[in-house]
Amino acid sequence: MIQPVILCGGSGTRLWPRSRVSRPKPFVPLVGELTLFEAALDRVADRQVFAPPIVVAGPQHVSFIEAQAGHIDGLRIIVEPVGRNTAPAIALAASILAPGTIMLVCPSDHHIADKAAFIHAAQSGAVLAGDSWLVAIGVKADRPETGYGYIRIGEPLGAGASGSPQDGPCHMIDRFVEKPDAARAAEFLADGGYCWNAGIFVFGAGAYLESLAHNRPDMAQNARLSLGDAQGGNSRGESRQEGRPQGRSALIHPDSTQFSSITGESVDYAVMENAEKAAVVVADMGWSDIGNWRALRDARTDGGGGNSVTGTADLIGCRNVMVDSDGPRVSVVGLDDIIVVVDGNDILVVSASAAQDVGKLPGAAGA
Repeated sequence: MIQPVILCGGSGTRLWPRSRVSRPKPFVPLVGELTLFEAALDRVADRQVFAPPIVVAGPQHVSFIEAQAGHIDGLRIIVEPVGRNTAPAIALAASILAPGTIMLVCPSDHHIADKAAFIHAAQSGAVLAGDSWLVAIGVKADRPETGYGYIRIGEPLGAGASGSPQDGPCHMIDRFVEKPDAARAAEFLADGGYCWNAGIFVFGAGAYLESLAHNRPDMAQNARLSLGDAQGGNSRGESRQEGRPQGRSALIHPDSTQFSSITGESVDYAVMENAEKAAVVVADMGWSDIGNWRALRDARTDGGGGNSVTGTADLIGCRNVMVDSDGPRVSVVGLDDIIVVVDGNDILVVSASAAQDVGKLPGAAGA
């Protein structure tokens, strides 16, 4: 049984005006009818494979989580007093689990088109994690993307591997690579020995905490102490667990003072880059982090480069144009690679190439 751990965080400002503080990115239906968070829950809904999920989130997200996931029996929500990046968040979840539990750590706001490929990758990762490997789920790169981190694929793992990085999904990790410029990204794609780092991981709970304690002892200790007796499901004092209506879910509150003393760091830096047994499972699952409007356009058009319309719009002589309107008719003539978003009284017009800069707008900062 694999234990899903879903991380909710971030503000999603690059998807303004659709994503706002009052309506954060994970909880908005951006691709299909489900919200990104609901889709993340749906991918781990098979109780023959996955245990009821643990969600780690800030207090500002709890009401959204309960509205969209409150029906799930056995749901647990760990409420971070403050955001401290992914390594401490994962430590909180690992600390309330038995050491042998296999954790599948997933962001709440990514899109995955091929659910079966995702589950297969998770199960492959779980086999490795059962042998004390710390596993990243990598994504097969299909373009020279500069917006993602990369993983250099190392030696193959498992029976039948020929030694080629392209043979089989399971490999040792050679190294993590920061987001490249366009020239390096093209080199990575041509090389074929790199995959995208999707921020999805499979760990044994005990193996993760052991590695964290070795590399970041203060972080591991403070995360553990912040939970107090909540680790066993019974909590006293500030670290407390609240039963929810009908017993379906529980809120676990780490101690604010203890947890706030942690210096935030990502799991990549704190654990994975220092791990002696770090592996990657490479998956081709139609993944996108939906990090900006261009990424959302590509997810809606399956990367085919066509136009995408949500709401009422007329397009004449346009290529790669996306319109997303919640009311007014939008008319676009003779433009390429433009995104138009209408949300209430806010209108965004941005070239696809500048989509990364939307979060810098005053409207996005104050949304």
